[in-house]
Amino acid sequence: MHPYVEYSEEVKEAKRKGMAIVALESTIISHGMPYPQNVKTAREVEDIIRSKGAVPATIAILNGRIKIGLSQEELEYLGQATDVIKASRRDIPYILATGKDGATTVAATMICAELADIPVFVTGGIGGVHRNAEVTMDISADLEELAVTNVAVVCAGAKSILDIDLTLEYLETKGVPVLGYRTDSLPAFYTRSSPYSVNYKVETAEETAGILKAKWELGLKGGVVVANPIPEADAMDEQEMDHIIETALKEADSEGIKGKEATPFLLGKVKELTDGRSLTANIALVKHNAQIGAEIAVRYAELVRIEAI
Repeated sequence: MHPYVEYSEEVKEAKRKGMAIVALESTIISHGMPYPQNVKTAREVEDIIRSKGAVPATIAILNGRIKIGLSQEELEYLGQATDVIKASRRDIPYILATGKDGATTVAATMICAELADIPVFVTGGIGGVHRNAEVTMDISADLEELAVTNVAVVCAGAKSILDIDLTLEYLETKGVPVLGYRTDSLPAFYTRSSPYSVNYKVETAEETAGILKAKWELGLKGGVVVANPIPEADAMDEQEMDHIIETALKEADSEGIKGKEATPFLLGKVKELTDGRSLTANIALVKHNAQIGAEIAVRYAELVRIEAI
């Protein structure tokens, strides 16, 4: 037991029984969606994971403690609180030491998941290299975390507001495998495909779990991106999204918005320009990722259990 970490009763029981556990971030609750839709979606995502035979562990920092699994009351609080810090790697020590509240980003959730020995994490989309990064040096901490932290991230690819080509180049440099779940093309969050290819296409949860096990048993540190396209019925038109994102980027530039404020601004502007359709797509892809992530987590737990016999 780590001195800064607390487990929910559900997660404690899952660990005792050797069940598969799936980590979930909390930024999507506090900074990604309006209330009450954020709490409703969080609960639905957790239920999807339970229905697949795994246990959800939504991660956040509350009162200076890393919470692995949130109660219904804690989810409700997080969905309405207004002074929750968006927590990445650099923020965790400050939030813990001062007893504040933090909603974990992809990077911070990976750190906490590894502390709790949870190898599979489900989110919406990863951060990456921002457009014009050769000038701004704006590169998400998610990528560096993927290079050093042993957690698989099941996502709908990289957010389409990013420079996807450079994001893939960065991941290649860091030796992070990018697996396409039943796709050869890297999904671009709202859309099922992009002009860029994944490293390897995988067809099943079993195959994916085997790759994770082989990687970490070899001592090859770092995560794996499992890119799972948004369901076809919920996907948005690629050309329409390209136009909307360009518009949002120009507005962010004109208003001088950058750094950690850039992504929330851009996603909010995309929501506005799509009349809310992007939020509907976001919810659909997170739920789909939860389904696939839970299946992978269950298969991985089975492989580990078989080897231990």
